[in-house]
Amino acid sequence: MKKLPVFTLGIEEEYQIIDPETRDLKSHLSKIVDGAKKILNEQVKSEMHQSVVEVGTNICQNIGEAEKEIKFLRSKIVELADNQNLIVGGAGTHPFANWQDQPITDDPRYHNIINELQDAARSNLIFGMHCHVGIENREIGLQLMNQACYFLPHIFALSTNSPFWEGRLTGYKSYRTKVFDKFPRTGLPEYFECLTSYENYLETLVRTNCIDNPKKIWWDLRLHPFYDTIEFRICDMSLTVQETMCIVSVIQAVVAKLYRMNQNNMSFNIFRLALIKENKFRAARYGIEGQMIDFGLGKEVETKMLILELLDFIDDVVDELGSREHINFVHEILKTGTGAAKQIAVWEETKDLKEVVNFITTEFTKGL
Repeated sequence: MKKLPVFTLGIEEEYQIIDPETRDLKSHLSKIVDGAKKILNEQVKSEMHQSVVEVGTNICQNIGEAEKEIKFLRSKIVELADNQNLIVGGAGTHPFANWQDQPITDDPRYHNIINELQDAARSNLIFGMHCHVGIENREIGLQLMNQACYFLPHIFALSTNSPFWEGRLTGYKSYRTKVFDKFPRTGLPEYFECLTSYENYLETLVRTNCIDNPKKIWWDLRLHPFYDTIEFRICDMSLTVQETMCIVSVIQAVVAKLYRMNQNNMSFNIFRLALIKENKFRAARYGIEGQMIDFGLGKEVETKMLILELLDFIDDVVDELGSREHINFVHEILKTGTGAAKQIAVWEETKDLKEVVNFITTEFTKGL
């Protein structure tokens, strides 16, 4: 069996900056980002709303390197926030913040997005985790993107961590995705038969002034327009480092497994986008607690069973990637629940959304 290439990793996380007294989101007035840039350079940046800080790792050669970077980045942002008498949390939405109250970062890029998308952009007060997996051959990368689309609902279900929106328990395990649906060019990616077709699509959108650059395609999964990576964008922001690294490990292993199949002149089935959308909805609504469709069997199956089948599917590449320990944490998530289930449990016990925020901020620093 051929040895796998190195599947490099890059992780982006979006953090909530919170007032320790009100437990509401709080503008950091760029002080955290400016302070972080002195240490982290381009690894930290402001987001559209001033209460959000985005961090990104350097290119990591393996899951161990990526974990060290995420721990360092989380620790440094917590330290800088503390200097401003602020605290940090990780979840796909804030339990009770109102988007109307959140100031917008003074940056031409964000002004342009607001001008084009209006309240759809202003209300986009959400927090995600994105994972880049390096793939040097972009033609192969596109084929892997087409095939990996099937697994997006499984991965997404594990990451669900946004059950609240503006003080309401929404009934969804991930309401973040419903908020983001208002944007154009979001959701599951289109199928492209070849790289030329994909690049022609990007070029057409730019040429016709639909977008000014190809990064404004905000799909759940994309072949990055500028980097040689497949970027998974579907996940909610995780509570803990351990959950982030678990989900990143699953993502990397899915890409590695599909690549190995490609080496052996095999490929995973391509299913209709309309069918995969059904599973994505179920993941958003129920997380890991409901059922999804097994398209091979043509019937409903418990989501947890499908996730266990996914672990079996990727098992033969996990040790080569060195991520067995992180992958095994999936069993803990299946046992104790996702971030959404844990947030809901705090709410049901206390009936106090400030206690939910306390839980989010406490979990953020676990393992640091």
